[in-house]
Amino acid sequence: MARTAVIVIGGAGIDRRVLARLPGDRFVVAADSGFDHALALGLTVDLLVGDLDSISGPGRAAAEAAGTTIERHRPDKDATDTELAVAAALSRGFRHLVGVSGGPRADETRLDHELGGILSFTRPDLGAETVEVWWGPAHLRVVHGPGSAPVHAAPGRVVSLLPLHGPALGITTAGLRYPLVGETLEPGSSRGISNEVVAPGAGVALQRGTLLIVTPLALGGPS
Repeated sequence: MARTAVIVIGGAGIDRRVLARLPGDRFVVAADSGFDHALALGLTVDLLVGDLDSISGPGRAAAEAAGTTIERHRPDKDATDTELAVAAALSRGFRHLVGVSGGPRADETRLDHELGGILSFTRPDLGAETVEVWWGPAHLRVVHGPGSAPVHAAPGRVVSLLPLHGPALGITTAGLRYPLVGETLEPGSSRGISNEVVAPGAGVALQRGTLLIVTPLALGGPS
């Protein structure tokens, strides 16, 4: 059985460079129009989840022709397709979740959808899972305390630490220009913004709370 659930969601087209960052041993879940993006990347989708209001006609036909398992929900559901896709992966026993999105489309006007999509992966009840997200060129890693995570970025890359759902307590960093040693970041604080990797093997440890580690240009580009 695959050990990682890759959850492809809607939005803009996805940078093909992300393929090299995805585990080969994967179970692919598409959240509605995420199916179209998965096809464009050449991914085989194992499960399609959502109310199917945004998947393209050719995409739906391709899913049916391939015999893809479809978990369809009513349009008046209480959860977004992304949250339902996360729940579907968890219900199948996956404990490593990798979200993939191209970020918002150029014509996107629903900031609430974008924020909701990201926050679906940061829920406090996912503390036992390893959760990361590719959002456009950015890599996001979610850490729940007590826990730690490496920062997969070369020296010179910017990395930001954002507390979520309350204070992030007992933060200790390694390999960053502006170190934190057993410190607290309050929600809404910008103190963790724009740190910088200065050495290989950088990482972040957290005692309590939830922390989002953001590497804005993880797929390349200017630092």
